[in-house]
Amino acid sequence: MTVYDNMAFGLKLRKFPKPEIQQRVQEAAEILGIQELLARKPRALSGGQRQRVAVGRAIVRKPQVFLFDEPLSNLDAKLRVAMRAELKKLHDRLQATVVYVTHDQVEAMTMGDRIVIMKDGLIQQVGAPLQVYAQPQNQFVAGFIGSPAMNFIPCTVTARDGNLFFTAPGFSLPVPAAKAKAMAAYKDKAVTMGIRPEDMHAVTPQDPPGSMFDAKVEVVEPIGHEIYLDVMVGSFEIIARVSPDNPVRVGQTVKLAASLDKLHAFDPQTERAIGLA
Repeated sequence: MTVYDNMAFGLKLRKFPKPEIQQRVQEAAEILGIQELLARKPRALSGGQRQRVAVGRAIVRKPQVFLFDEPLSNLDAKLRVAMRAELKKLHDRLQATVVYVTHDQVEAMTMGDRIVIMKDGLIQQVGAPLQVYAQPQNQFVAGFIGSPAMNFIPCTVTARDGNLFFTAPGFSLPVPAAKAKAMAAYKDKAVTMGIRPEDMHAVTPQDPPGSMFDAKVEVVEPIGHEIYLDVMVGSFEIIARVSPDNPVRVGQTVKLAASLDKLHAFDPQTERAIGLA
């Protein structure tokens, strides 16, 4: 079948009049920018063009809800980025409900108005992408949303000079003021502290002394606009995302600072977030 026949197939089965079929196929082709492909055979198309044809086959039926089940999983990385943008534009044009299933958290974050994170068939959290990113309700969500994933460090909550600290061997950071009340119940108890790679940076004069810690560089991964550092902090290995303006070497000890208001805490038994507003 040609692309036209492929897109029209469902309408033909439902006995739609030929003029209406032609109109719907042409409208869908214009929306997707594939008018010049209608006479071709699908085997002659690229991966991205085939995806457009598959979406067009759904559009011609004018459904109230679209279900996309990992539609970009077979595409290469560059084409996935382009198709994400195309599908987002399509959603804005159609103004229809789209349920998009994916294991790729980047797709979920960039394309979703609301995200439903599931584990073992159970819903873990529902919310807007940035809300889920900033306020994960449990450790699974915190580790799933964000790339590279959030670092988790087993700590003990200790008290010193009237303040609470996340403390581990060779590592100590003050508990954020917003979480101090909730964390008081965990004094001298174990918790899991979470910090995202992007919430650490090379020390600047503006950083408070309590936010700083030493880290030994194990691996340097230059990405271009940023560098991923695999570092040892005490006895724990974590990943930091830093600026390429300050080049570092493997084996070097660097001083990093944490954005204290971005620290997370989780109950080690329930894995629920502690002090979530």
